Amino acid sequence: MQFIFRFCIKVMENVYVWMDARIKRPVDTELLGVYIDMDFGSMSRHQLCSHAEKRFGLEEDALWNLQSTSKIRLACQLARNMKKTIKTK
Repeated sequence: MQFIFRFCIKVMENVYVWMDARIKRPVDTELLGVYIDMDFGSMSRHQLCSHAEKRFGLEEDALWNLQSTSKIRLACQLARNMKKTIKTK
């Protein structure tokens, strides 16, 4: 049953990415009260993943190929790790 769920999610994910790439949206300048640099605000999902992969030394398309929840989980852990590093300095 898990295989069927994962397969369906992957298909829906691909359809979502395909549709999302065709939506025109305004450039984000602020998200939840955080100023977003212009270069990030205008990047596509794939460009943002590529930037983060380079920044954190991940393999090419490593983030791009993760499911959305896994990306969020990774971001939370990286943020926690960075916060611990800042506190210990």
